[in-house]
Amino acid sequence: MRKRKDIPIDLLYLPALVLLAAFVLYPLISGIQISFTNWNGYSPRFKYVGLANYKKMFHDKMFYTALKNTLIYGIGSTTLQTVIGISYALLLQKKFHGQTLARVVIYLPAMIASLIMGYISYFLVQYNNGAINDMVKLFGGAPVDWMADGKRAVWIIVLINSLQFVGKTMIVMIAGLQGIPESYDEAAAIDGAGYGQRLRHITLPLLLPAITTSVILNLIGGLKLFGIILSTTSGGPGYSSHSLSTLINYLYFQNQNAGYSAAVGMFMFLFIMVISTFVRNFFERKVAGLS
Repeated sequence: MRKRKDIPIDLLYLPALVLLAAFVLYPLISGIQISFTNWNGYSPRFKYVGLANYKKMFHDKMFYTALKNTLIYGIGSTTLQTVIGISYALLLQKKFHGQTLARVVIYLPAMIASLIMGYISYFLVQYNNGAINDMVKLFGGAPVDWMADGKRAVWIIVLINSLQFVGKTMIVMIAGLQGIPESYDEAAAIDGAGYGQRLRHITLPLLLPAITTSVILNLIGGLKLFGIILSTTSGGPGYSSHSLSTLINYLYFQNQNAGYSAAVGMFMFLFIMVISTFVRNFFERKVAGLS
């Protein structure tokens, strides 16, 4: 009888490596290749143009507007989600009647696709028959075209995105708060520390690992924001509310400039990687300083 041989543990990695190569490495390499061409996305013919697409990108006002908006979407959403998420977590960490229902209601929007959330939100802010304008008219005011101004539209999108995903931040923060021993807070209270002092010097420093996780996830999500923008403004008016993600979509499908679109995509990939790595290292140093 033949002795059964154990499968080497390295072979168990193969399915994951195959999927990684097929859905990450191959598209990445293809994107890099396309970014050096003038391909329109449809024709079987194209030619290599070197760094022409990258040179064009750094002289394109539309690109710089999208880059600025991407930073606003990323930093603005992360800040709001963190502040509101911590506030919700502090309110909902203790037992009270209706606690579970409150958590579910806050978390529920995160389960909706961003594209659908954008359409739902647009019904609130649209000029004709929008819920907000109906309330304004009810109190005798004049309706406002909320999304007609690009700068205002950008911040409305930030608010929509933050309110949709603040529930995820809340859950992470609640988990972090539950890992903090109550004895620390009780000892500080006995020594005469007020709630604000305990929050600043005990709760928030010990919550820093959870804040780190939440900030990185929210930042990446905000920097690659797509669905909400597409369903509320489509990057308009003009191109004033485009993010890098929606600009890539616009360049490929409407301008039929796949080469330039790929160049912007490569920049976006590197940009998010650098920003998220920097933020992660910053917070990790802060966490290490606590130990």
